Amino acid sequence: MSDTNGDGRKSSPGELRPELAELRERLAATTDAGRPDAVARRRKTGQRTARENIDDLIDPGSFVEYGGLALAEQRSTRSMEDLIRASPADGLVCGLGTVNRALFDDERARALVMAYDYTVFAGTQGLMGHQKLDRMLALAAQWRVPVVLFAEGGGGRPNDTDTHTVAGLDTPSFLSFASLSGLVPRVGIASGRCFAGNAALLGCCDVIIATDDSNIGMGGPAMIEGGGLGTFAPEEIGPADVQTRNGVIDVRVRDEAEAVAVAKKYLSYFQGPVPPGACADQTALREALPENRRRAYKIRPIIEMLADTGSVLELRRDFGRSLVTALVRIEGQPLGLIANDTLHLGGAIDANASDKAARFFQLCDAFGLPIVSLCDTPGFMVGPQAETTALVRHVSRMFVNAASLSVPFFTVVLRRGYGLGAQAMAGGHFHAPFFIVSWPTGEFGGMNLEGAVRIGMRKQLEAIEDPAAREEMAQAMIAEAHRRGKALNMASLLEIDAVIDPAETRSWILRGLRSVPRPVREGRRRFIDTW
Repeated sequence: MSDTNGDGRKSSPGELRPELAELRERLAATTDAGRPDAVARRRKTGQRTARENIDDLIDPGSFVEYGGLALAEQRSTRSMEDLIRASPADGLVCGLGTVNRALFDDERARALVMAYDYTVFAGTQGLMGHQKLDRMLALAAQWRVPVVLFAEGGGGRPNDTDTHTVAGLDTPSFLSFASLSGLVPRVGIASGRCFAGNAALLGCCDVIIATDDSNIGMGGPAMIEGGGLGTFAPEEIGPADVQTRNGVIDVRVRDEAEAVAVAKKYLSYFQGPVPPGACADQTALREALPENRRRAYKIRPIIEMLADTGSVLELRRDFGRSLVTALVRIEGQPLGLIANDTLHLGGAIDANASDKAARFFQLCDAFGLPIVSLCDTPGFMVGPQAETTALVRHVSRMFVNAASLSVPFFTVVLRRGYGLGAQAMAGGHFHAPFFIVSWPTGEFGGMNLEGAVRIGMRKQLEAIEDPAAREEMAQAMIAEAHRRGKALNMASLLEIDAVIDPAETRSWILRGLRSVPRPVREGRRRFIDTW
């Protein structure tokens, strides 16, 4: 070994050795500062660079990058200088760091991030990029590290020429990412255009956060046109309005900055408890329901009052709208929460709402989040139109998924607990939860009480010839059904565990949490359905 330069001259103190200078030059070419033209292109679309998004997500000073020196597999058609300029990191920036380190220790804060760089060949997936992806996914599986994926991009790259493959369909990347389901939390973020292979990875994520300007589709314009299906602009394919209503997008946000903020919040529920937070005056829950039992009401303010202030993160708000699914905290403890929304279908559970709840059960169970259910439902949606949605199969998913839950389940009936839908909201039946309690406004029955009387007692009522007398008898029967179905009577027969002051709801949930052991995770749990 020698301490001289290549020309035989001894290195001066502080002078960089040639190999270190070369490394710094190569690394500089991958940075935003070294790529002003690429940064300018992002500014024109109002978006951030891949590295800016990573810097915002990962705690300062904690990011270590893997594969940053990778270049596109196009050495047979491009010069090395051109590749260094045009394909830094082969369009995929990835590495390890911490998220929310101010709240959690290193073990719980660790995270793996992968960000496709749209300034490199429109974020397409190159051969080297797939090798990097597989390397990172193997690390995530081995060490059980949560994954955040920035998925913007156009799918497979057709012009990587340094290969003897034909179709490249033997890449394990998609299966490797899917195999993380239920093993580690996975967050997908979409901004701008996300098509084909990039969308396939995004669709495997536990939660998808997407910006207002996002377009998500299994095929982009070129693939659609190539398949003879017509010519479309990218903005016509899977816009956010469509993908929010149909349930593809879990959380819709304004821009990438808000997307990163939501990703941090989402991960925090799976990183563990935080110090107890403030909450609303719980006595306000006593007046939360309208005095008229037939009136609908807003459920979200009740959820906000019940949870720690600012801790509610709702998923799939515009899909399956008769049921709310949200991540919340109570006294700093993370929980999953489901609730019927009486403003849509009167709180009846349709096919979409069932799918939404069933998948949410899987998500909470996979990562050990207890579930709270706020029940006010007339039951499952019924009728000829409802049956065209394969309702029988969809609503049964709530029972099948509830049957394999290992996390504690707590049910609070706010008002109506009718039929099979109420059983599903209780995790299968009324004695399935760790506790089932009701507010004094609770009313119960195998179906709508008035309907049950008019159908079940039809012959007796029809035998009364005078219409006025018939209706008087019907109303008397209905009143008796309501008396029998009152929460106090249900509790007296032990069909529910207690009737509680609404102001005590948080206390009951906290006591429930403190009364059950945390589920021990042995090996992997079952996967989380993409739907």
